[in-house]
Amino acid sequence: MNGDQSRLSAGHEPPETEIVHTVRVSCEGGGVLGHPRVWYSIPEDKGWVECGYCDKKFILAGSAADTEDKRS
Repeated sequence: MNGDQSRLSAGHEPPETEIVHTVRVSCEGGGVLGHPRVWYSIPEDKGWVECGYCDKKFILAGSAADTEDKRS
């Protein structure tokens, strides 16, 4: 069992992924126990950014990262 499988079997959900249409995104963590709102800019060379609090991944629509995500 690899690390990802053991986390999933222990009841941990994989980080959320969201396809976005702007390079500037915000993440609030959601819910009462969420985290403060933070803002990120998606680097053009990567096409994605992850929240430093909850690991949510924001993928810029049409970027290379968007294409890779659809192949997975």
